[in-house]
Amino acid sequence: MAKKKGTTKKEHNVQLKDRVQRPRKYKVLMHNDDFTPMEFVTAVLEQIFNHTPASATRIMIGVHKEGVGIAGIYSREIAETKKEQTIQVAQESGYPLLVTTEPE
Repeated sequence: MAKKKGTTKKEHNVQLKDRVQRPRKYKVLMHNDDFTPMEFVTAVLEQIFNHTPASATRIMIGVHKEGVGIAGIYSREIAETKKEQTIQVAQESGYPLLVTTEPE
């Protein structure tokens, strides 16, 4: 009997995990500064992060009082995209708004 290419007679004990881990989520953080107007931050939270006017205002006040606030929690790719969109809009408007991401 001819041996098939790429096959072996040895058996391997391989243990498979039964569960799949969910991808890690990332927080998009907005940092307070002395130059970016509160109205601009609120507008960005509504337009880019799809917050209601009430939740955008609440987050903006938190950023102002605490120095940093969570704009949203997303998959890594979406968090990075929203961060870059926010930074681009801020720079185009002449504001030095700092936006970062970090694992949840």
